[in-house]
Amino acid sequence: MNRLGAARASQSPYSFGAQPDSHSVTRFRFWAPSVDAVNLVLEGSTPQRMQKLDDGFHELVCPAPAGTRYRFALPDGMLVPDPASRLQDGDVHDSSVVCDLHQYGWKHAPWKGRPWSETVLYELHCGLYGGFKGVEQRLPDLQKLGITAIELMPVADFPGPRNWGYDGVLPYAPDAAYGTPDELRSLIDTAHGLGLMVFLDVVYNHFGPDGNYLPSYAPEFFRNDLDTPWGPAIDFRRNAVRRFFAENALFWLREYRFDGLRLDAVHAIHDQTWLPEMAGFVRSRLGSERHVHLVLENDDNAAGLLRQGFDAQWNDDAHHVVHHLLTREDSGYYASYANNATQMLARALSEGFVFQGQEDPVKPGRIRGEPSADLPSERFIFFLQNHDQIGNRAMGERLSSLGVATNALKTAVALQLLTPQIPLVFMGEEEGATSPFLYFTSHMQPELAKAVREGRRKEFAGFPAFADPEARSRIPDPNEESTWELSRVPEKRNQTANEWRQWYRKLLALRYQYIVPRLQGARSMGARVLGEGAVSAIWQMGDGARLSLYCNLGPDPCPFTLAPHIDRDTVFFMGPADVPGMSIGALTTLPGHCVIATLESHGEHEHA
Repeated sequence: MNRLGAARASQSPYSFGAQPDSHSVTRFRFWAPSVDAVNLVLEGSTPQRMQKLDDGFHELVCPAPAGTRYRFALPDGMLVPDPASRLQDGDVHDSSVVCDLHQYGWKHAPWKGRPWSETVLYELHCGLYGGFKGVEQRLPDLQKLGITAIELMPVADFPGPRNWGYDGVLPYAPDAAYGTPDELRSLIDTAHGLGLMVFLDVVYNHFGPDGNYLPSYAPEFFRNDLDTPWGPAIDFRRNAVRRFFAENALFWLREYRFDGLRLDAVHAIHDQTWLPEMAGFVRSRLGSERHVHLVLENDDNAAGLLRQGFDAQWNDDAHHVVHHLLTREDSGYYASYANNATQMLARALSEGFVFQGQEDPVKPGRIRGEPSADLPSERFIFFLQNHDQIGNRAMGERLSSLGVATNALKTAVALQLLTPQIPLVFMGEEEGATSPFLYFTSHMQPELAKAVREGRRKEFAGFPAFADPEARSRIPDPNEESTWELSRVPEKRNQTANEWRQWYRKLLALRYQYIVPRLQGARSMGARVLGEGAVSAIWQMGDGARLSLYCNLGPDPCPFTLAPHIDRDTVFFMGPADVPGMSIGALTTLPGHCVIATLESHGEHEHA
């Protein structure tokens, strides 16, 4: 049963926060079920008692125009910001600000988005690109490259000026370190004018360790019987909690006109019934005329959610197996992909997930995943790098800094961009950047900064390279500003960067020409191993055409008995290794570091 009922008391779809009307009168709503009395404290005014309602809310309607600073006063005198603050006057511990959500004049209001099948994602960190204005300036360059959607790492207000964004504590408020709410709207508006979608990464599984006041007045927000890696689990069994986050998803999509959301680590949301309920909630309120896309990160590989309102999931399995084949790393979670890696790659290409309900070979007793072979290929997001896979390394190395040969990496990029799965590129990847992407914070409390530094170094003690305390001491301190500065992608492009951009531009142009028009409804026809690190995969595209990829990620040639069956007129890509096109049918081996892509029309393969 859907538990997300209508918001009460006004025409606003939101139950939480400060909501002004056209007459400078604002309705303040604050969920504090454990507190009998709450006062609203407007800056420069006498505190006003709020009315306690039966459902745990405290409410007050009073004159308060946009720009008014306010806090809530608890019975013990503590002043707290609004947990649904739309803007902070400073940082997470400061006053909240009443905001007019409708003052921005949209230039591209008719924009309805783009179909999911056209998506090529580019993940970026706003702060490292100079805030919302800095990102906006880069949009034409990304559009020319062939990117169709940018994905912002979380922007919800976090403590201090530097953070990945996953320590946010005020999920409705864009962090002032990146710019104003209207500057964020301008970024999205400009993107829409260029034909680019904008996605936002949102965190609904935990709050950060600094600035979360909810336990002071709403301990019911959390469970006392379950923990996550970041603290007590959020209690999604409660209707108010379910609505707080469902309305947050609607807020970003409605008031900022984001085209989609990526939900972080939903395996840490213990009541999974909320996820499809939330998807239905936002879609029903935004209408079918808009293209709105919802994406999951889910270590549980819960394929069932991809049949219940979600467009796709980040495919960690595909990343892990390709990373192992490129680097031969087999520590940490790569250990689960070190045996039969090529067979796992074939399965990831043909069925989406590698783990679909079987036991993890290095974690006895852990059964992971659900069957996914029936799902369309576009339900899976294929990436070679992202913020997690780079930044969760001790030294933040990218593939370009891990000894991967240039042609091997180019081969992997060709595989990624020419499959029917949805590609995601991480900032700087398209330029072959060698700068690290490190884990960074800016906690103001010295004891918290120390705990984060020591905790991160302890986390890597089990890895052979960091078994020695001296080696661990060289792991960059997340709280040092130098760690942030090292993570910037150089603005000046050298010849290598330009060559990489040409490679991406070429492949994305081919994707848009040959794959995107046929992607919707594409289904795998199977994949098989050709040799170590080499696979072939075939898909029946939505228009009946047949897409085939022959990929060798390894340096050595492998047997290629399929070559005589390839019509050279169907080949639309070969590389980066040199393959003589005129003699492709005579090949007996598939060269190392090579991808061959063919497309046969419906009539061609019917008569083959």
